[in-house]
Amino acid sequence: MRRREFIAALLGGSVASPLVAGAQQRKVPTIGVLVVGGTSGSEQFWRLFREVMREQGYVEGTNIRYEFRSDQGQVSRLPELAAELVRLNVDLIVTWFTPAAQAAKRATREIPIVMALAGNPVETGLIDSLDRPGGNITGMAGVGAELAGKTVELIRDMLPSERRIVALANAPDPFSKPFLEHIRLGGAATGTTIEPLMIHSVEELEAGFSAMDKDKPDAVIVQPSLPSKRAAELAVQHRIPAVSVVRAFVEEGGLLSFVSAELDMYRRGAIYVDKILKGARPADLPVQRPTKFELIINMKTAKAIGLTVPPEFLARVDEVIE
Repeated sequence: MRRREFIAALLGGSVASPLVAGAQQRKVPTIGVLVVGGTSGSEQFWRLFREVMREQGYVEGTNIRYEFRSDQGQVSRLPELAAELVRLNVDLIVTWFTPAAQAAKRATREIPIVMALAGNPVETGLIDSLDRPGGNITGMAGVGAELAGKTVELIRDMLPSERRIVALANAPDPFSKPFLEHIRLGGAATGTTIEPLMIHSVEELEAGFSAMDKDKPDAVIVQPSLPSKRAAELAVQHRIPAVSVVRAFVEEGGLLSFVSAELDMYRRGAIYVDKILKGARPADLPVQRPTKFELIINMKTAKAIGLTVPPEFLARVDEVIE
């Protein structure tokens, strides 16, 4: 090689190397994910959310990283898990259920937070308003409280002689307040007696169902952040119709669920994540509410508890689990 060609090659290499290194070292965004665990609903969220992120072009390990944290059913762990994600300097935090969103909000006012699902976030103090959330939080506002109120009417339609419902509320979850308020409104509208039962632990859940044997209610409504699978099992064991407002509950053996279409919600949440990673500010993105709803019944459970579902009610159901 002639001297001039050698120098040109050497200079070309010295210029190219930093560019190659820069490309290799380009920062891959890290998403912190914080969920209220202990339910298959959280597992379903995690699976669906990654699916819709892939639809947006994000491939785990290639152009996106996740730091997943679950409280495993122990809500008291959420603050430390949220603080851990902040220490990791994640680019954004996605939360599932109200307690997780509140823990993330307390942990940071700077890292963007996207609520994949948080019930009634204005009433629980997460945001200022749906149109102008303010601060660093946006995403999807669940309407679980309103749906829970609607289930009182659905129970009456399914069980015309129904007069008394027990509402199982998750005491540590601030969503329990609007949850119970809407159920009471549903009770007042239908002439149904509503008996709230505050649950602090799985042991109290089991004790609560045992106590119902002495004066069995016509039905129970289960707050979604409670251990849904165990609640469904206990309801079948004690032969009590049980309903909730998350899909996982009916899939795990609960009798009935009236739910927001979760895949649609998580897809819209993933779109918000994409927008924020590309420079949008959470405060500029109005919080959205679900627009699609599904009524699902588990007929295997109906048979197990000796319940005959009226044909006219069954005709209204969107999905039947046999």
